[in-house]
Amino acid sequence: MPGIHDFSATTLDGHEQSLADYKGKVVLIVNTASKCGFTPQYEGLEQLHREYSPRGLVILGFPCNQFGAQEPGDAVEIASFCSLTYQVSFPMFAKVDVNGDHAHPLFRFLKAAKPGLLGTEGIKWNFTKFLVGKDGEVVGRYAPATKPEELTKEIEALI
Repeated sequence: MPGIHDFSATTLDGHEQSLADYKGKVVLIVNTASKCGFTPQYEGLEQLHREYSPRGLVILGFPCNQFGAQEPGDAVEIASFCSLTYQVSFPMFAKVDVNGDHAHPLFRFLKAAKPGLLGTEGIKWNFTKFLVGKDGEVVGRYAPATKPEELTKEIEALI
């Protein structure tokens, strides 16, 4: 059965990263944006990263400009914003589309594996979160309004 380990993505600094490198880790994948009402969630994501990465959690941020053009910057601007504003130290990837014809294959997989409310696959807004088990299987999908710290129980159960 396919899982996230079958995909790769370009990092914010332009390198191709195989997600197979995260085998055996619990992964939280989030589509992010710098100018969104949910942007302060970067703080909660970073806190989860600092607390749980030593125990096997990896957080992967994927900037996306599809919702209200809230991620207009280029890779350098995004990296600077994340670093200077929220001290983000978890992996960030190049800007992607999460919906539509040009959606990144990883997000096509995530949406099919864990549809949203009423079976809809489309991502509705920035900071939608997908929790993935050590085997690469998607175990949860969380709405943008779900704060990162609310996922502690689910993360603990998977680590």
